[in-house]
Formats: sequence, structure tokens, C-alpha cells
Amino acid sequence: MSNHPSADAKSGFPMSAFTFAENDKDRRSMIKILFVSLGCDKNLVDAEKMLALLGREGFQFTDQEEEADVIVVNTCCFIGDAKEESIQTILEMAQYKESGKCRALIVAGCLAQRYQDEVLKEIPEVDGIMGTSAYGEIARMIREILEGKGHHLSFFKDINYLAALPGRRVTTGGHYAYLKIAEGCDKRCTYCIIPSLRGSYRSVPMEELIAEARELAAQGVKELILVAQETTLYGVDRYGEKRLPALLRELAKIDQLRWIRLQYCYPEEITKELIQVMKEEEKICHYLDMPIQHASDPVLRRMGRHTDREELTRIIRWLKRELPDIAIRTTLISGFPGETGEDHEALMAFVDEMEFERLGVFAYSQEEDTPAALFKDQIPQEVKEKRRDELMELQQEIAFAHAEAMVGQTMEAMVEGWLEDEAVYVGRTYMDSPNVDGLIFIRTDARLMSGDFVRVFVTDAAEYDLIGEICDESAQ
Repeated sequence: MSNHPSADAKSGFPMSAFTFAENDKDRRSMIKILFVSLGCDKNLVDAEKMLALLGREGFQFTDQEEEADVIVVNTCCFIGDAKEESIQTILEMAQYKESGKCRALIVAGCLAQRYQDEVLKEIPEVDGIMGTSAYGEIARMIREILEGKGHHLSFFKDINYLAALPGRRVTTGGHYAYLKIAEGCDKRCTYCIIPSLRGSYRSVPMEELIAEARELAAQGVKELILVAQETTLYGVDRYGEKRLPALLRELAKIDQLRWIRLQYCYPEEITKELIQVMKEEEKICHYLDMPIQHASDPVLRRMGRHTDREELTRIIRWLKRELPDIAIRTTLISGFPGETGEDHEALMAFVDEMEFERLGVFAYSQEEDTPAALFKDQIPQEVKEKRRDELMELQQEIAFAHAEAMVGQTMEAMVEGWLEDEAVYVGRTYMDSPNVDGLIFIRTDARLMSGDFVRVFVTDAAEYDLIGEICDESAQ
């Protein structure tokens, strides 16, 4: 698994060597596969399931582009920047068909689903393209390409198909993992392409999720991060009611798990039952990723959102009252079509008032095939970016103040690794999700391992991050 661009190359084997008996694992063990997964953590789960499927069939994996016989790029196209990154990565991978051993370049994921014809036409080096619901066919696609049974193979299923792919090959280091509890979305926000790429909302059966979580815990995972396009609606389509609280209670029974974290909770779907479970189950982090996108009522209406400023204010104050130590992460969109200077100032005032612990801002991306792309009063790019920067500057002040307020407190932290140059361990507190939030730098003479839990006395703050000293030398 690689997070860096890779490419395709000419194999040292004649094509006739790539023929597979039905159970010929010896032959498959000669094939090295490189995976490049782009975009969100939900995409990463898909990649990990494909890796597990290929591993069971006997294929081998590599992180070296020039050694790969097969390269799979799992793409994203949620916004313009993600689309550009995906295209650039595919092009960089394609070079290895000349400079390396690659015989099969496969494009999967959202870009493949959305632009299958364009990819095959514009990048002839691509041998196979796979839609977002066809991941279970990855091994067959690789076999057929390597056996010379076809070029430019396309494997697609109905986007409302929900594949049951057991097993995961965790690529996050082993001590934390994402659990995707649902696929697709029914919200139909006017700026979002996801429903047309991922289909309607489909909850994964609870028994499958519990089994997957137990398997992950048995592999050493201590933090489970629940993800979906929207986690709060889990179960409505399958069971006729919201079952996220019930799922959380079952996951909390898994002994090896230490933290359970919630991402992508739409504010209007958060219930009293959910908050009660968070209060009662110690393993559930008092952390909520809750995208609100804006706080000006006219903009929220144009976005097709289901809340207004008054309701958002009520929900946030309620959350902080019920869980006084909660860390709320949110995301915003700047420069949505028709956003006036007054709308932007209203959003600035809201951010200043709510004092979110964690916040990210995206400049609006005009995505074709979405209603918002056809709206009048599109905002110039430089204005969108200027408003984004103003929001982030304001949030920077708020985040720094939050970090300073933690000095003098004792917090539990999960160890992530060791910084040799600084002679400190790197960790995260319950307030920090991997790769998007802050870190805590831990000084100690004890020998720690990634995944250890330690209690840390916070001695200082460095912008978004904390600095501390270990309180007791017994890692857990």
C-alpha cells in the first residue's frame, strides 16, 4: 500500500506466463501489486478490503513502483483538487509501463465511476477501470488483464449494490482503523456529487460490523473510528430506526478496544439516545465530527441543508452542556454561489461565537452534474480563497487558545510514534482524530510502543499541538 504516486511498467515475464489455474496461488505469488489510495478514509477502507481479498488469493504486495506488476489507483473526485490529484497520480503511474515492470494499471473509486469513458480515452495506458460498487471483482480483473483476455476492461455494478467483502488488510499502522458502517447518501446537498457516485444510503448489517470490529481488535486495533457519508442515520434504511446507539453499545463490549470515535455526524440527526450512550460508555471518545458547512440561513437553504443558524446554535450549546469536555470538529464551505459579504460575515461571527475546538474550511468547488454548479452568482476563485483564509485565520486564534487552556491538565494519550530528531514520542488525545487534528509530543525516558496508552501532564502548547511529560511510566 502506498500513499504516493506510482506507475506501470513492463513485466519481466512473457504474457503467457500469467495464466492461472483456479487455485494456483504459486503463480499468483509471483505477481506484485502496488496500491495507491487517495481521498477520504472511507476510500481507504475500500482499498484495505481489496488488499485483503487479493492477499487471500496469494498475490504479493510492494511499495516500490518499479517492482510492481500491477498498480491499482483508488481515486477521489469529491472536489476539484481531489480530481486533479487523482489524474496526476494515474499519469505518474502510467510511466511505469515503460520504466518498470507494470503490466496492469487499474483505476478504481469515485473518479473511475464518474469519468470512466474519459479515463479510458485520455489515458490509454489504463488497462482496467472499476466502479465504486465492484470492488469484489478486483482479483478477477487482474487475472483477466494479465492473461491477455482483454484490454480496457470495465467492471461496474449498480451503485446501490452493497458488497459484503470480509477481511481487512489494515494500512494505518495497526493500532487504529476505520470502520465504514454505511455506503452512499440520501441527503442530496446541492453541491455534492457523492449520491450519484456512491448511491443511496445503505447500512452495513450490524452483525457484519461487529464481526469486522472483533477481527480488527484481534489484530491489535485499539481505536475504532466509525465513518460513513453520514454515520448518524445508521440503520434507518435497514432496520427502520436509527441504530447507531445500539451499534456503539455492542462495539464497546469488545475488550481489546480502548477508544471508539465518531465521524461525519449530521447535526440534525444527533439524538438524545446517542449522547446518552456517549455519556455512559467510557470507550466512546467525547469527540464529534459534525459538518455544518455554513451558518447563514440563505446559504444553508441554497445548499439544501436541513438546519438553520438557530438550530445549529441550539445543538452545539446542547452538546457542550451534556458533554462539557466534548471536542467538536466541523467543516465549512466558503464562497458558495450567491454568498454575499454579509453571509460571510455572519459565518465569521458564528465561528467566533461557537469556538469550535477543530475546524476546516474548503473553498467551494463547482462540480458538474450538481445543482449548485448551475446556480447564478458564482463567486470568483480569489474571493472564495480570501474568505476561506479569513475563516482559517480566525479559527487559528480560537484553536491556539484551546491548546493553551489545556496546559496544566493531565490527559490520556495514544502513542503514534517516535521523533528521533526531537527525542520525543508523538501521540494523540481523545480530542484528535488521525491526520486531521493536532498532536501531543511526549517526553519520557520510558520505552513506548505505537498503540500504547499513557497519561501525560501537559506542560506547554505549540500552536495546534500540545507538549507534555508522562505521568506514570506504565504504558497500557
